[in-house]
Amino acid sequence: MTYRRLLLTAFAAALVAACATGPAPMAQMAPVSVADTLARTPQLSTLNGLVQRAGLVDMLRTGGPYTVFAPTNEAFQAVPAKTMAELAADPARLKAVLSYHVLPMRVAQADVKPGNAKSAEGSNLALSRAGDFVTVEDAMVQTTDIAASNGVIHTVDRVLIPPVRR
Repeated sequence: MTYRRLLLTAFAAALVAACATGPAPMAQMAPVSVADTLARTPQLSTLNGLVQRAGLVDMLRTGGPYTVFAPTNEAFQAVPAKTMAELAADPARLKAVLSYHVLPMRVAQADVKPGNAKSAEGSNLALSRAGDFVTVEDAMVQTTDIAASNGVIHTVDRVLIPPVRR
């Protein structure tokens, strides 16, 4: 057998063995900030754009720990166009709505206890858990415990609107 044929045979054997055992495990990436995790998650692209517009990126990148109940793109699509236009025209209101989705502490899914928690906006959020099901106000948590270096993200199926302060 020639050296070239021996080399090709060894390569083919290694390729077959690799395919049989599946892909090599990927190295675990260190978590990045909440802001950077939002930016890297395609299903949260609408939220990421609004966080940028509201000027919350620096807070979510350098502060913490935080828990973010992150509405998915589909959740934002369900918001009436008129409401989204009003939020886009009022940066202070947009910031308040987005801050209402943030707790100034880290709360993993397993740590959720029924009751109220104070949001970064200042209003209480009603949290509830039954087994693996978690709700925040009237939103269902869809994906839990997305790790970030300065907190945790849970995706939710609707946009939460804080109560009007008088």
